[in-house]
Amino acid sequence: MTAIAGTASSTTYQGTDKLLYGIILGVIAFWLFAQTTLNIAPDMQRDLGLDASMMNIAVAITALFSGIFIVVMGGLADRVGRLKIVRIGFYLNIVGSLLIAIAPEGSLATAFLLVGRALQGVSAACIMPASLALVKAYWDGPARQRAVSLWSIGSWGGSGLCSLFGGLVTQNFGWRYIFFASIVVSVIGLLMLKGTPESKAETRGSYKFDLAGVLTFMIAMVALQILVTQGNKMGWTSPMSLGLIAAVIVFGAMFFRIESSIGQPFVDFKLFRNPTYTGATISNFLLNGVAGTLLVSLQLVQLGGDMSAQQAGTLTLGYAIAIIAFIRVGEKLLQRFGARRPMIWGCLITGLAIVLLSPANLLVGDYKIMAMIGYALFGVGLAFYATPSTDAALSSLPADQSGSGSGIYKMASSLGAAFGVAISAAIFTALSANPESVAWLEGVITFQGRQDNLAVREAAIIALMFNVFMVVVAILSIMLTVPKARAKKA
Repeated sequence: MTAIAGTASSTTYQGTDKLLYGIILGVIAFWLFAQTTLNIAPDMQRDLGLDASMMNIAVAITALFSGIFIVVMGGLADRVGRLKIVRIGFYLNIVGSLLIAIAPEGSLATAFLLVGRALQGVSAACIMPASLALVKAYWDGPARQRAVSLWSIGSWGGSGLCSLFGGLVTQNFGWRYIFFASIVVSVIGLLMLKGTPESKAETRGSYKFDLAGVLTFMIAMVALQILVTQGNKMGWTSPMSLGLIAAVIVFGAMFFRIESSIGQPFVDFKLFRNPTYTGATISNFLLNGVAGTLLVSLQLVQLGGDMSAQQAGTLTLGYAIAIIAFIRVGEKLLQRFGARRPMIWGCLITGLAIVLLSPANLLVGDYKIMAMIGYALFGVGLAFYATPSTDAALSSLPADQSGSGSGIYKMASSLGAAFGVAISAAIFTALSANPESVAWLEGVITFQGRQDNLAVREAAIIALMFNVFMVVVAILSIMLTVPKARAKKA
């Protein structure tokens, strides 16, 4: 077990449910509250007077900032204290949520929204890796697998409930109350951390902050995000787009070179010598990327089917129920079969779910039935995958790198969600605005019902097929990296 700084008595500290539920509230603050923008984006855009491209940036920027800073914060958590970093994360979420909740209409809306969403992203960057490192430090064996399962319920379950929760609150109270509620949850989480001893990794030699690595990574990721979200608007061959492509390549190459040559990189590529950790991290990136499925399918029924945010969110009820109900089934599958098989099964079920969400050619009544089945299977698939993948990643980490290693794993989650949502949104927005580019689908598929919304329906089909492609790549990555060996029964 990782060495723990503090008094001698703290070295024998065993994690309690109070601590576990406290850090789960921090996870929920991101996945439930911050991610509601996937569903309520049209309402926020309308109320604040933003255009669609700016709203797409606001939706994706939280996961982007989380992905950029999550490894840095995970590494700092190992050295300055995991509990301290979790607390900082709560404070940042309180400030970020408040800025969004009080964002004014008009010219200042963009600044309030983007700064608030960025702070929510940095908050998640603090809480995700540090809380996972606490799980590794303070729980062991079957108790750790239970803690990971409950942590995953907060993460994946929060993402499952966010659309339904966001729609209900927006329809009945207004979307601003979502972020006021996030503040309350963060305060409760802070109170539940009281009495827990600090946890740090053993330090060997002096620590030097990897500023060059962080800056080159940040520039490359921000340039890529702007390119994905604004490329269609700027023109893919415009000087600005070509400049962004060059920035991604140049700074990405510089980042790789820096991290490969220094003694204390913020992304330690040596961790990827472990194939299980590699497979868990790559597939985690891709499975989080299919969050774009939620944005596209929910906007499809709102823009193409004239459903409200609450009505659209209600369709995802099966997703929320399934992911919470089956998370611990994933834990039992892990104990019986090891990580590989339940991870693959989860991916297959998730892919099937996206296929069921894709037939936008149906009448809205028929599509709603398919969507409810699809969302339920979406939850089952992610639930099967979540605990085996997280446990496989944690179990493969050296004790003194649990924070930074967890950070890389959760960076895959955040960047996967950021780019999955951004790319899906970009495909959907670009194709729906240029109906002639997807008109060929009308010769392949018969579209029932209204014909005035064909561009939206056709664009949704293409965007959802991109998400199916990501699932296929995730399965291949697991098959090539995660060993077949069965886990020992607890």
